[in-house]
Amino acid sequence: MLKFVKGYMENIEGVATYPMISLLIFFVFFTVLFWWVFTASKEHIQEVSQLPLESDNPTKENLL
Repeated sequence: MLKFVKGYMENIEGVATYPMISLLIFFVFFTVLFWWVFTASKEHIQEVSQLPLESDNPTKENLL
């Protein structure tokens, strides 16, 4: 099965550009994410980290 896929992919012209584009998208995404993590304000991180603990909306568990 792998030989069939490999042989088929070798016949496609310019197929080597797709892995490079994928790597570039991956690298840019994680670079931006890394930059955001280190530049985000501590107050924002603290506020967002408390959201799961707040109970503004009543749920079945809170009503029992």
